Amino acid sequence: MGWDYSEKTKQLFMDAVHGKPGTHMGEIEDPDGFGEHGSIACGDALRFTFRVRRHPTDPLQDVITEARYLTFGCTSAIAASEALCRLIEEGGFTPVQALGVTNADIVKYLDGLPEQKIHCSVMGAEALEAAVFNWATKRGADLGALGLGAHADEKEDGRIVCNCFTLSEPYIKRKIRELGLKTIPEITGAIKAGGACMSCHHVPGGLQDLLDEAWGRRPTRLRAEPDAPAPREGGTETPVPVSPFLFSKKVERTIDEYIRPLLQRDGGDLELVDIKDMLVYCRLTGACAGCGGAGFTMKLTVEQVLKDTIDPRIRVISV
Repeated sequence: MGWDYSEKTKQLFMDAVHGKPGTHMGEIEDPDGFGEHGSIACGDALRFTFRVRRHPTDPLQDVITEARYLTFGCTSAIAASEALCRLIEEGGFTPVQALGVTNADIVKYLDGLPEQKIHCSVMGAEALEAAVFNWATKRGADLGALGLGAHADEKEDGRIVCNCFTLSEPYIKRKIRELGLKTIPEITGAIKAGGACMSCHHVPGGLQDLLDEAWGRRPTRLRAEPDAPAPREGGTETPVPVSPFLFSKKVERTIDEYIRPLLQRDGGDLELVDIKDMLVYCRLTGACAGCGGAGFTMKLTVEQVLKDTIDPRIRVISV
C-alpha cells in the first residue's frame, strides 16, 4: 500500500536518513533528558534525548539547545521525529514549554499525515514527555507543583487492555480524552491499540467499554423501526424481526462502515459471499488471507461486531 505523504514529510525523511547537515537522527551522549516510547516488537520505537543550557539558579528556566532521536519505524515515524526536534529547537523552549508540543503540532509541521499514520506523531510526543520527566528528576524540578502529572509508568502500572502492543487501561483512557478519540478505528489510528489481532475491541473491559466510559454508552443494536420493543426484563434486548432483505442490508452496511476499514488499515479486506438465515459467509482477502491470526480475526472481530450491532444469533462462516 502506498501512503499519500506530503512533500515536506518525504523531504524530511530523505534528509534524515541521508544524514544531511542540520538533521537530528542520532543520540546525545550523557543527555539531560532521555525518553523512550513504543517497542521494536510492535513495529515502532523511538528514543528521544536532549541537552539543555542550565540556568544557574532555576532549573525551570533551562533551555533545550539540542535534541536527537533514534527511531525504528516507517517514513512517517522518522519524519515526525525530525519535526519534533525542529519544533523544539526552533522554539527555544524550556523542557516544560516543550511539553506543550502536541502530536497535532507535529502533524501540522509535516503538512499533514495519513490518518493511519497519526500514531507516529503521538509516539514522538510521548517520548518527549518521558524525556522531560527524566530531566525533571535529574534537575530536581517539581513538575507536580505545576500541575504536570507523570505518566511514565502508566503502561506498566495498569491492566493491559491491548496485549499485542502492551497498552494499559490508564494509558488508553488518557489518550482517548486527550485526543478526543470516539471510535475504535480512531484509537487504532492514534496509538495502534487494537490494530493487530483485534481481540480487545469488544471484550469486557476492552476498547469499546473504555470509549463508553469516556463518552457514554452508545446503542449497540440496529433497529428495524424507531418504535422497536424495549429490552426484556433482566437487560437482554429482544432482536427485532426484520425481512431477509433488510437483514442483508444491515450486514453489508456494518461490514462497509466498520469492519472493512479496520482490516484495510493493515492491507486486508473482507468479501461478503452469502447470507443464509443467521449464517454470514465471508472470505478474508489481502494481507488478512494469509495471516496466522485469520481465525481469530473472523471470530473475534467480524462475528463479534455483527453480533453486537445486529443480532447475537449471527454466526460467521469462513469460506
